Amino acid sequence: MSDLPPDLPRLRTLETWLVVSLDRVRERIAAEEARQAELAARRPPAPAPDWELELDLGQRPVAVHVGGCGMGGKGLRSRAITRNDALRLLGVDRLEACPYCRADADLGVLD
Repeated sequence: MSDLPPDLPRLRTLETWLVVSLDRVRERIAAEEARQAELAARRPPAPAPDWELELDLGQRPVAVHVGGCGMGGKGLRSRAITRNDALRLLGVDRLEACPYCRADADLGVLD
C-alpha cells in the first residue's frame, strides 16, 4: 500500500510542495557553501613545511627541497617531510638535493 495520495490533484499539490521545498534546500546549501568559501578565503595560508620531497609522475622520490622552494613539485607531486626524513633521503637513500634551494647545505649534508 502506498503512503501517497490516491488522486491526481493531491499528487500535484504534493509535487509542488516538494519542488518548493527542494528549491529552498538548494538555496540554503548554496548560501552555506558561499559562507564556508568566504571563511576559507579569510584564513591565512598554511605555512610552508621546513622540508619537502619532490615526486615524479609515478610518485617516486626525485629531490629534497627546502620548504617553499619554487622549484619543487606542486600539489600531488610534493610532500612535506621531517628533518630526519630529509637527512635519511639525502644520506642513506642518496637522493639528490635541489640545486637551487640547496637543501643539503641547510641540512649540513654536503659531499
